[in-house]
Amino acid sequence: MKIGFIGLGNMGAPMAKNLAAAGHDVTGFDVAGTTAEGCTVAASGPEAAAGADAVITMLPNGDILRAVAAELIPAMAPGAVLIDCSTVDVESARAVADQAADAGLLFVDAPVSGGIGGAAGGTLTFMAGGSDDAFAKAVPLFDIMGQKAVHCGDAGAGQAAKICNNMILGITMIGTCEAFALADKLGLDRQKMFDVVSTSSGYSWTMNAYCPAPGVGPTSPADNDYKPGFAAELMLKDLRLSQQAAEAADAATPLGAHATAFYDAFVSGDGKGMDFSAVLPLLAKMTRKDM
Repeated sequence: MKIGFIGLGNMGAPMAKNLAAAGHDVTGFDVAGTTAEGCTVAASGPEAAAGADAVITMLPNGDILRAVAAELIPAMAPGAVLIDCSTVDVESARAVADQAADAGLLFVDAPVSGGIGGAAGGTLTFMAGGSDDAFAKAVPLFDIMGQKAVHCGDAGAGQAAKICNNMILGITMIGTCEAFALADKLGLDRQKMFDVVSTSSGYSWTMNAYCPAPGVGPTSPADNDYKPGFAAELMLKDLRLSQQAAEAADAATPLGAHATAFYDAFVSGDGKGMDFSAVLPLLAKMTRKDM
């Protein structure tokens, strides 16, 4: 396939590289001038999109998606598919889907889970929203860039799934870190804590696969001075999106709201540039009066 790829950052560049390595003709563009191995460089987004069978975007937020889509859609050939892998608000995804449909294009919102490592290794999970035809056209590309793609429903459903998933992730990470901080103060060895919780009812992804305690469980960013696998700023972005969606849907998410406020304070303090699991050393230093 001839593919245009817009947004060659930490996630987009390895995704585009994997598509090119699989034999696809990939033309990429990024406003920062970054490139991807094996890809032709375009001078603009519309140039990368012209004549493409599929155009993939990986962008920072919904406002940028709307602006970029307004440039790309007129340049795309009818019947092509626009696949947005950004994590944005549901309303922006649906608005771009409507614009694409009006232009005779297919559209899939397909945010990802798996981080930079998953992008590089081609093991991402895609949460997709769109028509059956649009999803079917995108699946062969998902199969190259990832290990799983779930068709969650109509346009916007992929973003809804990502937002709900990451709200759980943020809440669970705070709870996991609070438990380790409490265990420390109770004199419980962190390894013993892990051995119990990881095989008991406290089992979770944040404990078992991404443990925030250095030297405990599988290797995680905690073992690399909390350098980001998933940056705290990105967690805050996703939590804010969850609360925006909750407000629009009139949904009660008290723990989601608490997690958003917690990560807001964390990123405003020492957490900027750190992994989202770096709340453990912060909590380990806090006392009840700091709450």
